[in-house]
This record gives sequence, C-alpha cells and structure tokens, in this order.
Amino acid sequence: MRTTLRLVAAALLLFSGACHHASVEEVETTAAVPVAVETATRQLFESTLAATGTVAPAPGAELTVIAPGPARIAEIPKAEGDLVKAGDTLVRFDIPSLGSDVAAGRAGVAQAEARLEAAKASYSRLSGLLAQGVAAPREVEDAKRQQAEAEADLAHARSTASSSVALSDRAVVRAPFAGVISQRFHNPGDLVDASASDPVLKLINPDRLEVLAAVPVADVPRVVVGHDAHITAPGSDASEPGRVVTRPAHVDAASATASVRVAFVHPTRLAAGTVVQVAIVAETVPNALVIPAAAVVQDEGETFVMVAGTDNKAHKYPVALGLVTHDAVQITTGLEPGARVIVRGQDGLPEGADVTVAK
Repeated sequence: MRTTLRLVAAALLLFSGACHHASVEEVETTAAVPVAVETATRQLFESTLAATGTVAPAPGAELTVIAPGPARIAEIPKAEGDLVKAGDTLVRFDIPSLGSDVAAGRAGVAQAEARLEAAKASYSRLSGLLAQGVAAPREVEDAKRQQAEAEADLAHARSTASSSVALSDRAVVRAPFAGVISQRFHNPGDLVDASASDPVLKLINPDRLEVLAAVPVADVPRVVVGHDAHITAPGSDASEPGRVVTRPAHVDAASATASVRVAFVHPTRLAAGTVVQVAIVAETVPNALVIPAAAVVQDEGETFVMVAGTDNKAHKYPVALGLVTHDAVQITTGLEPGARVIVRGQDGLPEGADVTVAK
C-alpha cells in the first residue's frame, strides 16, 4: 500500500513539472519592427496633368513650297536634312508660258497708256472748242467718258502685268529663314501642279519647335497659359523644360482631347514628329506640407499615416489630403513638419508598436 502511494506521488510531481515547463514556452516576446521613414517637409508643391504630344514647328517656323502653277521642277539644290541659310534657293520652277505672259502684260500696259493719253488729248481739245462755241456739249461728254474708260483699261492692264511679274517672282523660291529641309517630295524634272496636296518640300526652323499636346477633356479647365511643363522623349529618364503658350481652342470629339501648345524653354534636339510625354503643371501650393504617397494608408474609409515617434514606437495620425501626385501628397491637416512618416513596414502595424528605423 505504501509503495503504491509513493508511485502516485512521483507521477503527480512529474506531471506538475511538465505543466510548469509548458506554460513558460507559451509566454510571447515582442521585437521592434524595422521600418523606413521620410520626413514631412514644407515646400512648393505642384500637381501635374499628363498628356501625349507631338513635336512640331511653331507658327511661322515652317514653310511648305508649292508650285505657283503647272510647272516642271528645274532645280532643287538641297536634300532632306540639309541646313539652309535665309535667302538660299530652295526650288526653281520652269513655267513655259511665264515669259510670254510677262511680255504680254507689259505690252498691254503700254497700249493702255497710249489710249489714255489720246483720250486725255481729245477731251482737252473738245473742251476748248466747246468754250469757243464750236464743239457740241455731247461731244465733250463722249470724250470725257472715253477718258474714264481708258483710265480703267490702264488699271486693268497694270494689274494683269503685276500678276504676271508676281508669278515670275514665284518661279524661284528662296528660304525666308534659316532652317533645315525636313521633307522633300520631288526631284528635278518632275511635273507638279499648284495644289496643297502636291507639295515640293518642307523647310522648318529647328530652333523654334514646340509640342502639340493632346490633353484629356476633363483636364482642360486645369490648363493655365504660362505654367511650366516637363517634356520627356521615349526611352529617356530626363525631361526638358517647357511652358504652356495656349489654352485649347476646340475639342476633338473623336478622341475626347483638346490640343495645347507647349513651347520648349531651350532649343531641343528632338526631331519634328517625335511623340513625347508631357507633364503640365496645373495647380501649385506654396509652403505645402508634403510627404511621400507611399506613407498614406487608406483603410475602411479612414485615411492616416503611421509616424515613428521619438519614443521608438509607431503612432497613428489621421490626416486630410490636398493635392495628390503619383509619388507625393499634400497634407492639409493632421501632421506637423518634421514628422517621420513610415513609408515601408507600416502595413498592419498597430498603434504603440516598437519600431526600429532602418538606416
């Protein structure tokens, strides 16, 4: 009997020891959560709108040469990509009837001048005879009418001759400004017509290029003339500065966009026709409190940030947002400058959790 009691007591002691050991293993320990932080700062904050654009010559920086009439191209000295100085010959046209038309115009002017002189002399003579009572008043009136008709004929002849000379002047097209041949559509010997659908060549001024940006209709009210823009070419990480020079004049119903002209601040090396991305500055807020967009948490209708306090604990701050871009946001209320907002590691982080800031 005593032996049995000793065995039971030993078993109880072993069981009691096992239970005590298990309770020690179930005690949880907490470790500081590593986080990355950024400091909330006050600065000029800009909100931008995105658009796709095409590089094109500014108004007055492009010339499309068209034949003055049916003609043969006698000379095109420049090829595509060639530099051109102001006054250089671009195209010389051979117009077969041009010489005879100019000569006929000059002859017509000479004949009209002779008829006018004769009419003036006749009117003057008959007016003197009328004063002497020799000529009839009707004769004087007819002479006056003939003089007026001769004056009209002379004006018409001079206009015709001027048109012929103007056409002759257009037979040789010279560059009105320095630039580069952007496109050449014909060669010497080709026959061309005076049609906009049959251009001969195009000259552009590469120092006066701009961007025609297609802005979504919803963003049109945000476009302000004079605001800055950032122009980025395909495959480039660097942008070129630009400036908005016009607001949209009409909307393209098919694409639901409006055209906005953006001028390069400095001459660009981009070629006309290049498709670019444009970020146009819309709204600006001076002295705005700005934090990275990655710090903002939105959960169940609540907007907040987690801040790494000086006590090395995480603290939750409800905030109100102002302007928002893809990588930064403006905080209007709920945060002070200098706050270390957590930008990585804040997901699921409870209030008061121990944190360690990653260097």
